[in-house]
Amino acid sequence: MTEPMQLGTAASAWVVDPAERRRLGRRAQLLAGASVTYNVIEAVVAITSGLVAGSVALVGFGLDSVVEVSSGLIILWQFRHPLPESRERRALRLFAFSFFALAAYVGFESIRTLITGADPHTSPVGIGLAIASLIVMPFLSWAQRRTGRALGSNAVVADSTQTLLCTYLSAVLLVGLLLNATLGWSWADPIAGLIIAAVAVREGVEAWRGEGCCSPLGGACKAE
Repeated sequence: MTEPMQLGTAASAWVVDPAERRRLGRRAQLLAGASVTYNVIEAVVAITSGLVAGSVALVGFGLDSVVEVSSGLIILWQFRHPLPESRERRALRLFAFSFFALAAYVGFESIRTLITGADPHTSPVGIGLAIASLIVMPFLSWAQRRTGRALGSNAVVADSTQTLLCTYLSAVLLVGLLLNATLGWSWADPIAGLIIAAVAVREGVEAWRGEGCCSPLGGACKAE
């Protein structure tokens, strides 16, 4: 049996076999839909509880969830096209812009909080949300990355990176909230926010360049 042909450059080698493309495309859309649903809930809970507690890190985490919602919607938009690979570069640029917007807001608010010395309140809801995301997001990211590699799509892999970023940010958020709740270290919250902003800048630059697992400089993705 012959191997499915691939379409595209080394930057993004898309599987040409029609049946395989349709199957992987449907899976990518299903995972994007699941990500959008979860992150809408996460964003509402995080931003609301963050505003109540005065936690810039928690609000920043909620805004990252908004970015992830946009990420999932970008994937759904891309795969509505008969040739989704034709929208690959635009999808990656949209990912980059969303990361930069997140970094700008969270970075500004974190610095403002450090300067003004605002004291965020304890947020049990935020702590519970961070724990839930630490459980859910790694599995979703793994499924997205596996699908993106099999399909040869930089954009789907970038979407999985955003989901994995949520896992890391959940850990940062959890540490910041716990330090504030148990030791009264109010500065831990804006520091956590600055870490979130720095990671967002890094991911934005990589998305803009098309770097990552399926980097144009690193060759085509390989299925696991």
